Amino acid sequence: MDLVEVTEGGTRFFVSRQDPALPFLPANSPVFYNPRMELNRDATVLLLTVLRPRDYLDAMGASGARGLRVAGEVGIPVTINDRSERAVDLIRHNVEMSGLEIEVTCQDANVLMSGRRFDAVDLDPFGTPAPFVDSAVRSAGNYLFVTATDTAPLCGAHLPAGMRRYFSRPRNTEYHAEVGLRTLLGFVVREVIRYDRGVEPLFCYAHEHFHRLHLRIRNGAAAADRTLARIGYVMQCPTCLYRTEETGMLPAPADCPLCGAGLVAVGPLWTGRINDDQTLAAMQETLPSVKAGTVPRLSRLVSTCRQELDTSSHYDYHVVARSLRVSPASIESVIERLRSLGYRASRAHYSGTALKTDAPLPVLQEVISGG
Repeated sequence: MDLVEVTEGGTRFFVSRQDPALPFLPANSPVFYNPRMELNRDATVLLLTVLRPRDYLDAMGASGARGLRVAGEVGIPVTINDRSERAVDLIRHNVEMSGLEIEVTCQDANVLMSGRRFDAVDLDPFGTPAPFVDSAVRSAGNYLFVTATDTAPLCGAHLPAGMRRYFSRPRNTEYHAEVGLRTLLGFVVREVIRYDRGVEPLFCYAHEHFHRLHLRIRNGAAAADRTLARIGYVMQCPTCLYRTEETGMLPAPADCPLCGAGLVAVGPLWTGRINDDQTLAAMQETLPSVKAGTVPRLSRLVSTCRQELDTSSHYDYHVVARSLRVSPASIESVIERLRSLGYRASRAHYSGTALKTDAPLPVLQEVISGG
């Protein structure tokens, strides 16, 4: 295998050389490595530096980049697994070159997680994590981290696939990134509560081509009941921009109060907070001491997540402005105007034109139109 050396954070490792002339990079590599996921790995290293779990499983290691970084930069016991013998050969080569004490296993991830317990379990598959979540839930002691890169099914663009994988009906709206993230979280939650366990989101975000969850697991039926209470729906008007959200196992039929059309239920998905401010504050405090190649972007991400409202949808203020046929002021001016009227308002971490607010749609429209 033709290898090339890569440095991420404070870790050097080898990956298989990618041929830019071939389609579907980096999936065509002998062993998968995606340099665009560096922010994802930087964020995990930062969070684990704060959490300090007893041990950590990188369940689908590929080149071993994530597990190597956790072992070397966080300094906790790590197990890296992959079912591919070629991948495991590369992982073992990287471990040997690093001089780190890392356990390397070559098993189907579901088999490994069904038979062993780890304080922190990390699923980072190519595509959907859905087939692996149940075993990961049973394996995770206190923390469960999940990445999904099948954003089209999660966001409603590929609706049948989204319904099959996540047993939810997403909708391809202007807030599709939020729908995808909360659909994924809602699916994971439904897998967790079956075992009388609950979930506390610590740091969950959508970025470019992936969704990422960092969750704390709580044991007991009471924790499961508290978690179940956050499952619900976004009720979207198919005709105008009105939307609202509700909690509950089943959506209640309702009509749009603005235009009278029947509201469409998007979900089930997670409602409520997706980040823990205390955890994010600790990450901000720790960030200057962490060596990461994406520090400016990671800093902006964490800062925006701290300020972001917990609403399950957002308004794209360009979409609202086009519907009103006006040229809007800056998004910051709109946010400040809403706040001056006594409403909460913020940006969203995944889009520069996303505006979250608890203001009624007519108020938002009046503000954007300059009223």
